[in-house]
Amino acid sequence: MKLSPHFYLTMAFILLIASCTPSESSSQLQSQTHQVKSSQKVVNLDKNFQIAMGQTLYVPIYSHIYHDDRQQVLNLAATLSIRNTDLMNPLIITSVRYYDSNGKLVKQYLEQPIQIDALASSDFYVSRSDTTGGLGANFIVEWVAQTEISEPIVEAVMIATEFQQGISFVSSGRVIKSYKQSKR
Repeated sequence: MKLSPHFYLTMAFILLIASCTPSESSSQLQSQTHQVKSSQKVVNLDKNFQIAMGQTLYVPIYSHIYHDDRQQVLNLAATLSIRNTDLMNPLIITSVRYYDSNGKLVKQYLEQPIQIDALASSDFYVSRSDTTGGLGANFIVEWVAQTEISEPIVEAVMIATEFQQGISFVSSGRVIKSYKQSKR
């Protein structure tokens, strides 16, 4: 029997996931902050920083979903992705906060604002073992820019694999507050 290349890729992915070490406990997760990647710059928004535009976004997150007639819970890992779609200008992420189903702040991911350069991206992770968010968890993301730019794409990817099954889906961010400096 000849196996397809897709089969081998799927098996490699399953082996990769199975070889991952267990993640930290939720109490350890809450005390950690986002590690700034080499492509990001920590910025200081002093009094001379002029904001031309900005937004606050709500991104739904599912730390688990129900299956099998709501009798079983499948925990999910979530990756929040923030992508600067502007061809020329950076944007500044001022805040990334993770809330649970009751609207209680679970984790603040940034201690200081970070800059995402043109066409660059940043991501923030909630492990599969972190169930503190619940079914109605969410991220609140705030960003600003010094010039008018194209709006970023902000999405969350939820994923889980168990046995030989896998599930993944995307949740898009929704603008809940917008700021644009009026031209005089």
